[in-house]
Amino acid sequence: MSDHESVDDQPQTQAQESGDAGGPTEQELATRTLHIQSKRFYLDVKQNRRGRFIKVAEVGAGGKKSRLLLPMSSAAEFRDYLSEFSDHYASLGPTNSETPPEDGKLKSEMIVKDNRRYYMDLKENQRGRFLRVSQTIPRGGPRSQIAIPAQGMIEFRDALTELLDEFGTEDLEPANELPESRSIRVENKMFYFDVGSNRRGVYLRVSEVSVRNNFRTSVTIPERSWGKFRDILGEYAEKSTVKDTE
Repeated sequence: MSDHESVDDQPQTQAQESGDAGGPTEQELATRTLHIQSKRFYLDVKQNRRGRFIKVAEVGAGGKKSRLLLPMSSAAEFRDYLSEFSDHYASLGPTNSETPPEDGKLKSEMIVKDNRRYYMDLKENQRGRFLRVSQTIPRGGPRSQIAIPAQGMIEFRDALTELLDEFGTEDLEPANELPESRSIRVENKMFYFDVGSNRRGVYLRVSEVSVRNNFRTSVTIPERSWGKFRDILGEYAEKSTVKDTE
């Protein structure tokens, strides 16, 4: 019997969320292509201004695509778990389609990285056994997942190991860290200045919070516009100083 997932277990494609790896400055360092049963898997080592990571893309027989993004350190953990799942799979007997596990799960593990979680479930259904890997993002965002046929876990692990041996298991975040957040109080209001980055680049978010009712409003200023904002504010401040001295 072929070891792959049923239609109900097909992974869902996830649109790239704000703040994720990607964007025009993304650089591809290496790639591997795997053909496992009716699927193709692409393992790409990429790097952008936020660091280095591995993108895993799955393309099903019907052309359906889904993907996962793994920091290098998480990819190393995943590689190690693939060995454990492969050993467990090898210890199992033939697939029992008449009395499968109640929830279909044979073994489960989880990886936690910052505010993300990766769930790994070796599952069994009437069509065989497969490893489902799901990635969740914070604030209730959509879940992305891939499904690796159980017979291909060793091949997948070996390809991942080659990439990790070549590029290391450190996430290699850029040395130029973003500035720390700042805040000021003006009468009954607080102003917060937070520098962040996403797939579009670095930005400054200026938030105004009322001390009385905690009502918040904010604006986001792209890094390329900071100089123009500085010049305009400087001009206003200079004019205000002149009036005060008259």
